Amino acid sequence: MTGKLPFEALSVETLATRLGTNEALCAKIGKDASAWKVREVGDGNLNLVFIVEGASGGAIVKQALPYVRLVGDSWPLPLKRSFFEYHALTRQEARAPGSVPAIYYFDEVQALIIMEYLSPHIILRRALIEGRQLPNIARDIGLFMARTLFRGSDLSMVAKERKADLALFADNVELCDITENLVFSDPYFDAKMNRHTSPQLDGLVAELRADRDLKVEAQRLKHLFATNAETLLHGDLHSGSIMVTDQETRMIDPEFAFYGPMAFDAGMLLANFWMSFFSQGGHEQKGKRDAMRAYLLDVVVETWAVFRAEFSHLWRTERTGMLYQKSLFEDQGDRLGAEQALDDVLHQIWTDLLGFAGIEVHRRILGLAHNADFETIADEDLRASCEAKALKFGRHIAVNRRQIHSIDEVNNLAALIEQENSI
Repeated sequence: MTGKLPFEALSVETLATRLGTNEALCAKIGKDASAWKVREVGDGNLNLVFIVEGASGGAIVKQALPYVRLVGDSWPLPLKRSFFEYHALTRQEARAPGSVPAIYYFDEVQALIIMEYLSPHIILRRALIEGRQLPNIARDIGLFMARTLFRGSDLSMVAKERKADLALFADNVELCDITENLVFSDPYFDAKMNRHTSPQLDGLVAELRADRDLKVEAQRLKHLFATNAETLLHGDLHSGSIMVTDQETRMIDPEFAFYGPMAFDAGMLLANFWMSFFSQGGHEQKGKRDAMRAYLLDVVVETWAVFRAEFSHLWRTERTGMLYQKSLFEDQGDRLGAEQALDDVLHQIWTDLLGFAGIEVHRRILGLAHNADFETIADEDLRASCEAKALKFGRHIAVNRRQIHSIDEVNNLAALIEQENSI
């Protein structure tokens, strides 16, 4: 494939023929395409994903489709999202080495990326549903977020280079539009593609959609998302976009990458740990999950602590951009001034991430794209009970985010709500 042919979707049957002369793929898995084993592993909502294995190894071939796979061709979507995913992965690797899959080849016309096959890694969400307590995820994810968010911002980058990058990713319009509508607006009215566990949640859903304070806060956060281009974000950082073993953590699927508020990635990520916490009651067929719930709250605490520590370290050692420049502080002997500014920045990230986390909880239960954490609970009454607790939690942290001062306060709230009888 040279990239000069018109776009054509791959299939299990055609992949070896069409990519059999691709030098990057052949170098990785072997030149005898007739011996390749190809299987499709759907990544969920948007794309085609294939595992291709040959005599000398394996690789992932990911291809965008000209529509939203979850919905079908009635919802067109540009192929250029693979361009943004490729460029985001290259930047994430540069800023947080070893945290994303290695890229072997990119074809913009065919909208495909050939990348490292992560094995024996599994999706983090699946591991958490299974009750696995992975020892390194909090550290690895905290470091990834701090390094990519800091190093992709005006705190670190040369202003001219950051503005050029901002212009490049500003064209990721359609995927931003998905987030702007599906995350911040659709859950709060009877949007066409919404769904929820019904009739069990009908009453609570009606309350949330009539909650003026909640809707105003959701729109404040949408305003922030749309206008505050602080740093290059992953844009879709959740437990389904992370692959893990007991020793290693890799972030995948940054096709929603764009320049936005630093708190967005952190809020979306922590929301998924809190949703996993509330879902554990639906996965206790083989025994109680109290230890798993405690583990998840500990992961939240450690992730935020690692993020703060690494962000602070980078502030003190790599603050070379135009914001809070050292010429105003350290170079004048005012180290405490720089520390005060750091505290202000971290406090704003903290306040905003709570809002983004609460909104993420709501959209994953009331909107189009749901989490397997809840969806794999077969008993609908039990599922609805778990979801109701999460919805109440999400509402509280979103609306009251300016009055919440510590991660322990949030976790204590989650534990208290978990103990309540729900619907």
